[in-house]
Amino acid sequence: MIELSIKLTDSVKKLLKETADQLKGASKRRFQAQTVVELGYGGSLLAEKELGWDRGTIRKGMNELKTGITCVDNYTARGRKKIEEHLPEILEDLKNLVDSQSQTDPSFKSERLYTRLSAAEVRRQLIEKFAYNNEELPTSEAIRLKLNELGYRLKRVAKTKPQKKFQKLKLFSSN
Repeated sequence: MIELSIKLTDSVKKLLKETADQLKGASKRRFQAQTVVELGYGGSLLAEKELGWDRGTIRKGMNELKTGITCVDNYTARGRKKIEEHLPEILEDLKNLVDSQSQTDPSFKSERLYTRLSAAEVRRQLIEKFAYNNEELPTSEAIRLKLNELGYRLKRVAKTKPQKKFQKLKLFSSN
């Protein structure tokens, strides 16, 4: 193995790390690649060990420097898709299923709809009544969150409670 003779001082390391942290995407890769080029032979290994930079990112930046073509990061395509994108009819099916089992706030203080069904029960009925597969449906937790977004609250329906009868205290006067 070839021993690297380049040494980075602590102040230079700090400067390079802070500068890289302030940049994002293609400009960060370009900065890292330019730094590695200036470090010379073994610069990417040194940057990985001393600065904590990813060699894959450095390699991508080096390719961008050589070709002059900047890679566009597609961050919007990352992450999990919403339930509606996988199952377009699910929102309408949820509304149809839960509307028959829900009621408004008994005190009429809010526009919330309360339902007696649990999320697990809603999931079970979607499989039964609307012929969804168990594998294609999301978990009951995801269904609960989707029902909350639609304005339903999965709480026990509050019945009006009769007020307690308090006996009136009678004052006795002693004569």
